[in-house]
Amino acid sequence: MAIGPWQIAIILVIAVLVFGGRGKISGIMGDFGKGITSFKKGLKEGAEDVKDAAEDALDVTPPKEKQEK
Repeated sequence: MAIGPWQIAIILVIAVLVFGGRGKISGIMGDFGKGITSFKKGLKEGAEDVKDAAEDALDVTPPKEKQEK
């Protein structure tokens, strides 16, 4: 199966859309990296909040009774 002129034109149009104009790919990847960094920061802050809440929680476990024989 040979590649015809229409297939080449479609590939060129897609390449121009993906790679054309002011480094769109690098901009997208930069935004992606910022999103991942923000997500990790949110997870870290969430874990610290849970740890703080656990430290502030009241101990409501009933005391163990001594078993007499």
